Amino acid sequence: MDDDPHIAELMRDYLEDEQFGTVIARDAAEAMSRLESDPVDCILLDVMMPGQSGLDLCRHIRKTRDLPILFLSARGEDMDKIRGLSLGGDDYIVKSATPEEVVARIKAVLRRYDRGEKEPKSEWRFGRLVLDVKAHEAVLDGRPLPLTPKEFDMLCLFAEYPRQVFTYEQLLDRFWDGIGDKHTVTVHIGRIREKIEEDPRKPKIIVSVWGVGYRFEGARR
Repeated sequence: MDDDPHIAELMRDYLEDEQFGTVIARDAAEAMSRLESDPVDCILLDVMMPGQSGLDLCRHIRKTRDLPILFLSARGEDMDKIRGLSLGGDDYIVKSATPEEVVARIKAVLRRYDRGEKEPKSEWRFGRLVLDVKAHEAVLDGRPLPLTPKEFDMLCLFAEYPRQVFTYEQLLDRFWDGIGDKHTVTVHIGRIREKIEEDPRKPKIIVSVWGVGYRFEGARR
């Protein structure tokens, strides 16, 4: 999905040389139409498109579909990559990459899906805290935690990417469709801390990165 016909057709040629069937969409509306009419196994998605952006389109697709999404963007800044991955992208490729590299990374993502690696591990252990993803249950010191669905999903996102900083804007995009402000995020983080921290005033599991957002501390066991 790319509004630049040169890039779209170039990638189509390289992919078809590797025996992939391809369909091209120029914007989000055409992309959604293609997804409804064609059997799609993987999406290569431009970030900056006319109308709805690739990031917004990824968030929309993720509500109903679980298939590999790779971003292809002219923007290579770390914050752009983190935002793309936090919204559900499986890889983020800068357009300076060669077509051969893009094809190789598509194959790598498809292999991971074929092996079931996209499915999260059922149980994650972080010392006193245990997250059972499939059962949608969090346990602290052997006692179930009364987390709301959104609190549990937020905690799982942090636990899936230990030590990665998530900004207020990224969390708003993922959990509130970009609606709200910093206070919306801080209130929910505060509620999670009340349930998982020994001393919520001195958090050790979800720590603040002042002026930026939050980071999960802990190593999986």
